[in-house]
Amino acid sequence: MPHRFDPSSLREYDIRGILGKTLGEADADAIGRGFGTLIKRAGGSTVAVGYDGRESSPMLEAALVAGLNGAGVDVVRVGLGPTPMLYYAEASMDDVDGGIMITGSHNPPDYNGFKMVFQGRPFFGEDIQTLGKMAEAGDWDSPEGGEGSSREQPMLDAYIDRITRGADAFTGFRVGWDAGNGAAGPALEKLITKLPGEHHCLYTKVDGTFPNHHPDPTEPENLEDLQKLVADNDLDFGIAFDGDGDRIGAIDGEGRIIWGDQLMQIFAADVLKEEPGSTIIADVKASQALYDRIAELGGQPLMWKTGHSLIKSKMKETGSPLAGEMSGHIFFKHDYYGFDDALYAAVRLIKAASSLGKSVTELRSEMPDMINTPEMRFQVDESRKFAAVDEIVERMRASGADMSDIDGARVNTEDGWWLLRASNTQDVLVARAEAHSEAGLERLMAQVDEQLKLSGIERGETVGH
Repeated sequence: MPHRFDPSSLREYDIRGILGKTLGEADADAIGRGFGTLIKRAGGSTVAVGYDGRESSPMLEAALVAGLNGAGVDVVRVGLGPTPMLYYAEASMDDVDGGIMITGSHNPPDYNGFKMVFQGRPFFGEDIQTLGKMAEAGDWDSPEGGEGSSREQPMLDAYIDRITRGADAFTGFRVGWDAGNGAAGPALEKLITKLPGEHHCLYTKVDGTFPNHHPDPTEPENLEDLQKLVADNDLDFGIAFDGDGDRIGAIDGEGRIIWGDQLMQIFAADVLKEEPGSTIIADVKASQALYDRIAELGGQPLMWKTGHSLIKSKMKETGSPLAGEMSGHIFFKHDYYGFDDALYAAVRLIKAASSLGKSVTELRSEMPDMINTPEMRFQVDESRKFAAVDEIVERMRASGADMSDIDGARVNTEDGWWLLRASNTQDVLVARAEAHSEAGLERLMAQVDEQLKLSGIERGETVGH
């Protein structure tokens, strides 16, 4: 029976939509049938499935499992937990050939979606479009041997044991934690029992309505409760997670936000001690201070495209032990599997501070204070976003600008740098700039506005993720 997805749900890195409007049970079943068919055709037989704490997740999980079974694929149901728990199951279980996580990540409560791994690699881009085409054509296998089986195998304890391996040797810091009522909550409660030090937690109860604040640690207002917790209890630092536990946020003991590219400076210092000269990858939105610091530490900095699937693929290609994005996706191949895991990144922050012999506040204080904008996102018609960026790249190239065009236009000037790129997941353009002075930042933003104007775009109000 053919099925047609709402086109807006087939994203670059996942399938995601609004329950009852652009996503529902029939979509989950079709995803299972299509993904299961591809697994079978590639010689596989078993898929791991997990889900987050959203109210719609159990319903979508049941429909997804039915679709996978209908394609003749066996399913290992690993239960409720963070996305990296599902990634861990897929990476560590010998009999598993792929994985699907049901999660709305940091989106509003009425959203949900599916993140996929296919035989150890990210499943994204053309892969997701293929699922859509297969569904529309009804191109699904129905095995002669009957439907696949389903077994429950909770993975939370095994996952926590793995990410805390060696943690008893760490320094015992006093840490604040904020799970944001997301799927990382139960994992966090187990995690802190395996770590030395003193731990204070907020919002570990899973609640898909997110009653306390939205689970997106890249937005400063969502860190205010954690800042208060750290201040009131005189803690060393604080950690926050997004809704499905694959993105990390952090503050130091003074309540200062430690952005993703600043965390990467700390992680790079620790990893390069053990793997000197390694290639460290960061996305195109990251501060120049990070690339300079990697080089200063003897590493090979590599700027790459934004997007967790794209970063994972580049890590495999280059053999990089560490990569990260401004958004808080951090990827450790060093002593781990190379997928984005915020709980493991939190453990590695404790390890890094222990290994480097400094507090997180000291490590943050040593970083140069750059003058930069936050990530600015503003609405552009879907049909224009890539075309506009292409026009800007061509104009800058013709002008002889010092530019990287690996993902939009990142232009270097005497003042610093500015970036314009098209989002792969929304009808928005993303801008960012970083300068040595306030006046320089104003000049950089004037260049951004000029380029937008030349392409017929006004930089209006910024929009959320």
